[in-house]
This record gives sequence, structure tokens and C-alpha cells, in this order.
Amino acid sequence: MATVTIDGQTFEFEGRPRLLQFCLENGIEVPHFCYHPAMSAPANCRQCLVEVGTPEMDRETRKPRLDDDGNPIIRYFPKLQTSCTMEITDGMVVKSHRSSETVERAQKDTLEMLLINHPLDCPICDQAGHCPLQIQAYKYGPEGSRFEFEKVNKPKQIPLGPEVMLDGERCINCTRCVRFTNEISKSHQLTIIERGVRNYPMTPPGITFDDPYSMNVIDICPVGALTSRDSRFKARIWEMSKTPSITTGGANGNNCYYWVKDNQIMKVTPRDNPEVNEYWLPDAERLDYKRFNEDRLQGPAVGGVASSWEAAYDAAASLMKEAGKGRVAFLGSAYATVEDNYLLTRLADALGSSTPTFIPHVENGRGDDWLMTDDRTPNRDGCERLGMSPETGALATRIENGEVDVLYVLEDDPVAAGILTAEQLAGVKVILHAYNTTNETLPAATVSLPAATVVETVGTFVNQKGHAQRVRPAKSIKGMNRTLMMEVGKSRADLHGTPFDRWHNESNLVDCQPGWVSLPAVAKRLGQGMDYRGPKYIMREIAESVSAFSGATYDAMGDQGVRLEDVGAAV
Repeated sequence: MATVTIDGQTFEFEGRPRLLQFCLENGIEVPHFCYHPAMSAPANCRQCLVEVGTPEMDRETRKPRLDDDGNPIIRYFPKLQTSCTMEITDGMVVKSHRSSETVERAQKDTLEMLLINHPLDCPICDQAGHCPLQIQAYKYGPEGSRFEFEKVNKPKQIPLGPEVMLDGERCINCTRCVRFTNEISKSHQLTIIERGVRNYPMTPPGITFDDPYSMNVIDICPVGALTSRDSRFKARIWEMSKTPSITTGGANGNNCYYWVKDNQIMKVTPRDNPEVNEYWLPDAERLDYKRFNEDRLQGPAVGGVASSWEAAYDAAASLMKEAGKGRVAFLGSAYATVEDNYLLTRLADALGSSTPTFIPHVENGRGDDWLMTDDRTPNRDGCERLGMSPETGALATRIENGEVDVLYVLEDDPVAAGILTAEQLAGVKVILHAYNTTNETLPAATVSLPAATVVETVGTFVNQKGHAQRVRPAKSIKGMNRTLMMEVGKSRADLHGTPFDRWHNESNLVDCQPGWVSLPAVAKRLGQGMDYRGPKYIMREIAESVSAFSGATYDAMGDQGVRLEDVGAAV
């Protein structure tokens, strides 16, 4: 097999990989700014320079020439090469800054040039603390500046569009943002204007940067030139915790990080997953986080009056006991986890009711054949794999015919969805798990049980392609149990602070419970045992008892999720 030697270490490779990407994949750090694995490599920044050589070949024997010690004689290129564009060949020898003083000096000189006109405003820059330029300046740059002249001034605080703000002085002309709009989103809404040290990204005349994926340029910008107008100056990176999860605004289940400060979601950024969303995230799903913070339903209620959780569970169980057999209807939810929907199907079966249905939420024309989908729910595929079907109007007919005494709704809003009307629910007892006070079914609820959202629970969602993925709690709730405490993301302040610190706000804790806590509590009062040590064990039972989930354990899903057909075939 072909080999390449990098800083004295030999690696095997196949094909013709690019040197920089090969180094990154093999855990070898090579500093760079303009390169991104999903886009073309323009070699703008010159920071990834390396020394490259190939074996000197004997023209007659077509074999490498050897020195006195029997080692191949390496002929190095006369100039340093950009590793982002260099294709690896068999026998190639590479020296990075670790083994070449020339490379080390070149990288230091490059950084010095980049920093000549860069403003020293790290203390007020949103990128500070996770800025590649800042990090590489510390690791590979000069100890101080020799530039004693006035820096070039460029436009600042320019709104390129509704979501992105430009500080032109910080730009290092990597062109990542321009290449994103040209090669990935294909909106072509950004270009580079002016010349030399005065150039920076800008929209063409008469164009607004309203690309549905515009905020991705914030993530790929290696400096603080492009920032979010929504989260600008709201929190520093070291004040927030970062929790891996998925977005729930569509059926693709895009991977993301939820950033939390003082138990409030501050922003959402993409998480790399080549099988789901690669490196990107739609703006709409980034800005959907406010519903996790605002208008949250606080504490259970019975008959519209606040109650304890125990009293609410008792009331819910009492309503179902009083109803005749088969006269309790169950509505599952494509917004809820697989685990919660499974428990609901078990409860319905125990009471002799038909299999729960779920409300479809499809908005034709919303999808873009990429990361946005017409289906607004994250777990329709998971519901269908459990044997649940979309609600098509049969429930309304049963209620009108007087066949339903109690309606049990799991984490959805049938009134807002148009499945039922408030008038139809007037003669029915409603038990409702809800996220927000804006739920239009809430006024009709006899028992309301505040439900934990995707950022407050542990569970599984299955996207439209059958990819099962775990979620973890990004923020705390009142009454945290052991499972949630072990999984929840923590910031430095969470780890080392106290409840008496100024950043700690008790009102940001929502009094809610995950379905895998509240559903077994109700079932227990009905004499139905649903005792699980946590959602991990519920999912294990699902994987063993439901063929469509065969092999789909938490261990199998890991951080990147797993395609159910693949894991099922392997079992």
C-alpha cells in the first residue's frame, strides 16, 4: 500500500487525498484558516504551509535512489507548499512546524501579516475564547507586534441581512463565507469588494443577505467578522454550557449544540454529522430556541387550579378509572420521544383502548430538498415504527358520537392543529401533557401535566430517513432526577458556582417532567407496572420487543445516531 511520512511518522493511504485533510483525519494538527472540508480550497491564508519532498528516482531503474545508509534520497520542493491543495503521492515526505524551522517561521510570519491590520478588540468580540485566529496567534504567532503605524479602517456593525452582522476590520479574507454562498447554499449573496488590505465581504448592490442558511457563515468564519444579530453580546463562550442534541423543527433531525447560560437557551449551532446534516443548520431551526425559554407551563393543574404532581397523577388516573373500557382515547405525538410514545401505547393497551394515533404536521412547500422538510415534526418515523398512525379525523367522529369519555394527549395541541375544536372537547375530560402556556388545548384540559422539552429530557428521535438519534438535557428542571443530573450539560459556572451567585436565577427552572417519569406514575395508580430505571432501559425493551427498532440501543446510537435498517440487519 502507498505510504506517506509526516514528521518522521509513516502512514498508509489509498487514492489521492489532500494532505491537510489527511493530517486532520489522523490527528495531526496543521494550522489553517481558509480551508473547509466541504468547500473548495483556494489556499488564501497560507497558514497551512509545509515542507514537501518526494523520493529522487533513478531514470534507468525507475526506483528511488538511496543514500549511503540505504534510505531514499528525498528531493524537497524549492518552496513551501499549501497542504490544503497538495495531493499525497506514494513515498512523499512532509515536514510541518514540528520538524521544520522554515515552516515554523513561515507560519509565524503569516500570522504577523494577518494581525497587522486586525483590531485588538478580543475583549468585546463574540468570537473570543473560541476564535481560531486568537488560538493560533497564541500557539504559532509572534510574541508581540512590530507594526507601529495606523491600522486600516473598514466598515463596522454593518447588517448584511436580518441575521448576520459584519465587522469588516476583523476580516482576514479567507473567503469561506463567499464560497459557502457560491458552493453550498448557492444563493450567491456575498462577494469580496475593494482591493488589497481594504477588501472585505459584502452583498452585491441591491441584495440583502437573507439566505435561509445565512447564519452558517457565522460558524465557519475563523474570526469575529461575521456575528449573529440575535445572540450578539448576550453571553461569552466560557459562561455557557454546550450540549449535543438535535433540532425538532423538522423531520431531518439536524444535529446541533444547545448553548445555555443561567438555564436559558442562548443560541443553537450546528453539530457535524455526515449522515444527517453535514456541517450546516437552517436559520429557522437556530432561531426556534425561544420556545424553550418563554411561555413555559409551570407546574401541574387539576381543573385549572395549581396542584402537586402527586395530586395531578391521582386525578389523571381517577378520570381513566371512571371511564368505561375502551372509552379512553390516546393521542401520541411526533414531537415526543420514542420512549414516551412507547409508554403511551403500553398504557392504552393496558386499558383496552385502541393504539394511539398522532397528529401529522405537514406544511406543503416548506421543505427545500436539503435540511428543511414539509413535515414539521422530528419523530413521525419513530411513531409509525411503534405501530401508531396519523390521525385522519376518526377521533373527532368518535367524540361526536359520544364514544370517548377521556382524551389523553401527549405533548401536542389538537385544537391548534385543527384536529378537534374547543366545542368538541366540552363534553370530554382531557389529560394534557403540554410544553407552553400558548397551547390552545390547555383551557379544555381537566388535568394538565407540564412536559419536558427536547432540551430537558433524555430520549430517542427517528428522522425521515430512519436515522435514530439520542437527545440529552441541555438545561435543568425543578425536581431533577438522577438520570437527568448525570446527562445534563454543565458550564464552568454550573460546576464551580453556587445558588447565591448573581448569574443563578431560580425562576429559570421549569416545573415540568419528562414523559418517562409522568406516564409510569399515572400507570402505577391504575395498577399497571411500568417500573424502569430510566429511558435507557425503556429503549432497550423497545429494541428487544419491536422489530422495527431491533438493535437500537443507546450504545449503538452513540453520539452520531444509527440507521435502524443497518443496525437491525446486523443483529
